[in-house]
Amino acid sequence: MSDVIDAAVTALKAKMDGEQFDGSAKFVIKDEGAIIIDGAGVRAGDDETEVTLTADAETFRAILDGDMNPTTAFMSGKLAVDGDMGTAMRLGSALS
Repeated sequence: MSDVIDAAVTALKAKMDGEQFDGSAKFVIKDEGAIIIDGAGVRAGDDETEVTLTADAETFRAILDGDMNPTTAFMSGKLAVDGDMGTAMRLGSALS
């Protein structure tokens, strides 16, 4: 597992602050790996999920740091969403 994925898992756990996510989502960080967020928590993995969000490491970091809104990232083409948009929007709200 890459250092980027390890750091992203840690940051997402802190961002979720113990909250449960009702659904399943996968963040794919280009050239690094993938992270799963579901009712079990946050972990590195590549399981099937309701929605897959794909971005480069810089965009993902900006979203986690609060420097970029997930909706803005999507609208500008920096974040690709494949799957259930409702789940993606709930995740965006949880990360805000």
